[in-house]
Amino acid sequence: MERIHIFHTNDIHSHFENWPRISAYLRDESKRLEKENETVFSFDIGDACDRVHPLTEATDGKANIQLLNEVGYDAVTIGNNEGIGSSKNQLNHLYDEANFPVVISNLVDENTGFPPEWAKVFHIVQTASGHKIGLFGLTAPFPTSYKPIGWNVKNPDEVIGDILELLTPLVDSVILLSHLGIGEDQRIAELYPMISVIIGSHTHHLLAHGKVFRNTLLAAAGKYGQYVGHIELEIERNKIIAAKATVKETATITAPENENKMIEGYEQKGHQLLNEQVIAATPATFPINWHGKSELVEVGLEALKEYARTDAAILNAGLFMQPLVEGTVTKNDLHKILPHPMRILRCTLYGEDLIRMIYEMEKNRLFLRNFPIKGIGFRGKIFGEICYNGVAYDKITGEVSWLGKKVERTKRYTFATVDHFMFIPFFPTIEIKGENEVLFPYFIRNVVGQYLKNHYPTDK
Repeated sequence: MERIHIFHTNDIHSHFENWPRISAYLRDESKRLEKENETVFSFDIGDACDRVHPLTEATDGKANIQLLNEVGYDAVTIGNNEGIGSSKNQLNHLYDEANFPVVISNLVDENTGFPPEWAKVFHIVQTASGHKIGLFGLTAPFPTSYKPIGWNVKNPDEVIGDILELLTPLVDSVILLSHLGIGEDQRIAELYPMISVIIGSHTHHLLAHGKVFRNTLLAAAGKYGQYVGHIELEIERNKIIAAKATVKETATITAPENENKMIEGYEQKGHQLLNEQVIAATPATFPINWHGKSELVEVGLEALKEYARTDAAILNAGLFMQPLVEGTVTKNDLHKILPHPMRILRCTLYGEDLIRMIYEMEKNRLFLRNFPIKGIGFRGKIFGEICYNGVAYDKITGEVSWLGKKVERTKRYTFATVDHFMFIPFFPTIEIKGENEVLFPYFIRNVVGQYLKNHYPTDK
């Protein structure tokens, strides 16, 4: 009988405060188990990168890959933060220095129709006894976001059958590295029982003791590096006869001696690199107010209109994390103010739908003003006040106006906002009725930075 140990991480999201312990733990456990003649593999299931951290932002995620290299993972897959949090060129070079294979099975180049050169459609690892494990990876399909970058991300069922047909004759067992979410993992386990293990992520779920669906063990280690997953497989006559999953809480792992220095170093290096890039010089301080309109939000609204070439823009005040202080503006300042990996959305609606959307916003205004929202690109604290520019709502009459004139129900109107508004559930008209275009490649901080550069250049 042979025992296989699989360690797995997922959705670290650049939470480097947990990384020194994770890195040391994975290396130490591998050495300990290998001395006992046990087989050890380690995998990361995506969203290791998150541009909320200054070091990730400053290096386009390459610093994250250098950190993953410390562990020597046997394979990783990509999450949406790597996939759509990067331009095509950035993603094409993200793994240049990786010492591990990147396995992704549902992503192809929109121009060539082939998988990217930096990735493998599947990968095979082998134990000392000769047991072969076939690995394939799937990432969450967001075609609205992937396609404009130049990628075609396929739905899982478009590729799973073909992958299993290729892999099954070559291996003894199959593991899916899934950045799809718990719902999809359960569905796939029901439909494809020939997959032995699904290691999950994306929805930040924690399966402390795993979960079995039909013949398949599901495992997942939560989020932000708070846990490290551990799967044990027992092999007899090249077949899995037992499988169990557990997790190790990172807070219980012994800290390396220089842990605090390492964590501070990641932060300081990121800020240093971003501070070296000067954007503009402002003549005054632009304050913020999460519970109302402010000068900085107005700058953001004007920046969106200019970039998207629209007459109106809508933003929530909670996007702006701190004021823009008078004087030199660097990329570090912009990253602190707008840490969100959000792009600009240009939305066109008929007048009757625009009115409905504004009514949705007004209905949710008081609720959202102090609402602590998480995920879907938002890296702030509360949603904050909804702020309009170019469009207005009369609280007394209930009338919606556009550039001072009453909205005509059959006329088409185009406004700019952030793609976040299309994903959250509060304004469904945008997704249901909108003619939507996500503008690439810039994030909102880049758009505001370009506006400041044009209007407050450093050479004045």
